[in-house]
Amino acid sequence: MRKKNSVSCTNHENESFSAETRRQYHHLVVTEQTITQQSHSLKFAILPVLFVAFLFLLSSITPKVFSHPLPFNQTLRIRALLSKINKPSLKTIESPDGDLIDCVLFHQQPAFDHPELQGLRQRLLDPPERPKSYNNTETELESFQLWTDSGESCPEGTVPIRRTREEDILRSSSNIRRFGKKPVRSVRRDSSASGHEHAVVFVNGDQYYGAKASINVWAPQVQNQDEFSLSQIWVIAGSFGNDLNTIEAGWQVSPRLYGDNNPRFFTYWTTDAYQVTGCYNLLCSGFVQTNNRIAIGAAISPRSVYNGRQFDLGLMIWKDPKHGHWWLEIGSGGLVGYWPANLFSHLRREASMVQFGGEIVNSGSRGYHTNTQMGSGQFADEGYRKAAYFRNLQVVDWDNSLLPLSNIHQLADHSNCYNIRLATNKFWGTYFYYGGPGRNLRCP
Repeated sequence: MRKKNSVSCTNHENESFSAETRRQYHHLVVTEQTITQQSHSLKFAILPVLFVAFLFLLSSITPKVFSHPLPFNQTLRIRALLSKINKPSLKTIESPDGDLIDCVLFHQQPAFDHPELQGLRQRLLDPPERPKSYNNTETELESFQLWTDSGESCPEGTVPIRRTREEDILRSSSNIRRFGKKPVRSVRRDSSASGHEHAVVFVNGDQYYGAKASINVWAPQVQNQDEFSLSQIWVIAGSFGNDLNTIEAGWQVSPRLYGDNNPRFFTYWTTDAYQVTGCYNLLCSGFVQTNNRIAIGAAISPRSVYNGRQFDLGLMIWKDPKHGHWWLEIGSGGLVGYWPANLFSHLRREASMVQFGGEIVNSGSRGYHTNTQMGSGQFADEGYRKAAYFRNLQVVDWDNSLLPLSNIHQLADHSNCYNIRLATNKFWGTYFYYGGPGRNLRCP
C-alpha cells in the first residue's frame, strides 16, 4: 500500500511560543506602540496636507466611478466592514493566485474583537496536551499552500490572514451583514430539502471530545457561484434546531466566497444553527490563530491527481483538557489555533455527534440536478487513486484518548448522485471512499 502524504507547516518548536518568540513578539508590540505615539505627534501637522489631497482626489474622480451602481450608503458599509476585517499588517505577501496575505500582529487579529475574548488578547497559550494514543506517523511537507511558493513568510509574533477585498463582499452576498456566513436554512440531519446534499459517516449517542482523520484533496468542478463543494470534519452539539453548535474544518471549493475554483483550507463555527453567530475562516471574531505559516482560506497545492499521485491532509480537532478550548491541528504537529470554549453553549462541555464526509449545494438553477462534483467527481466504487477518501477515522473520548469509531452510520442523501463506501483494514483503520459527478443518467 502506497504511503500518503499529510501536511504540517510548523515544526514542534514553532507551535509553542518559546522565550525567543515571546521576546520577538514583545519587540514587535513595543515597536508598534512607538510608531503609534510618533503618529499622534505628526497627526495635526499633516491634517491640512491630507485635506488638500482629499480635495484633489475628488476633483480627479472619473465619470466611471460616479456611475458605480452601488448606493453611497452601501459603499460606506462595505468600506467599514473591510476596515473591521482587514487589520493593520507588518508585511504583505502576494500569492501566485492573486491572494494578498497580510502578516498581522497576534493580538490584533479579528478574534479579539469578540467581547468574550478580550482577556485572551495578551495571553499566548502553551500548546495543549495531545490525546493519549496520539501516534502521528504522517509525513511532513514544507508547505501545502500556494502563497508560500513565493518563499516569503510571516515574522514570529504575527499570523498570516488572507486579505478581504471589496469584490469579495459584492460577490458573496447582497446582504452585507451575512458576509462570510452560510445561508440561514432549516437544519435537519435527515433532509436535503435546502439543496445541501451529503455523503457522510457519523457517530452519535455518546460524549465526544474531538475527531481525527486524513482527507485527500481534489479540485472538484462547481457549476455556478451559488454552489460549493467541500470535504470536512464536523464536531456537533445541541439539537438540529436553533441551538445547534458546530466546529468545522477541511477543504472547500467556493467560487462565491473566494472568486475561483481552487480548493482552500477552511474553518467554520456557529452556536445558533448558522443564524447570527460564527463565520468562515477569520471573517468574524472567534477563532484564535496561533500559527504564522498557515493562512486559513488560502489555496491548497498540491492536489490529488486522477489515477496518479494522491495528496491528503491530516486534521485533528480536540478539546484541551486544561483550558477547555477546541484546538485545530493539521498534519504532524502543526497547531493552527483554537476556538475558545466561551464562544459556545453546548460545545462548552462536549460534542454529541462527530461527522466526516462531503457536502455540496444543489441550487437547481437550471431545472435539473447540478453538475457540481463532490470529492474527485467519481463515485466511491472507483476506489483508490480515483475516488476521494477519508482514512484513519478516530474520535477523542472523555479521558482525552484517541479511539476507533464504534456504532458507525453512513448516509448519502442522493446515492445516484453521490455515494459512499465504508471499510476497515490494518493500514487505514476505518476509512471510506465517497463522492460523485452530480447529474448523470441516474441523477437527472
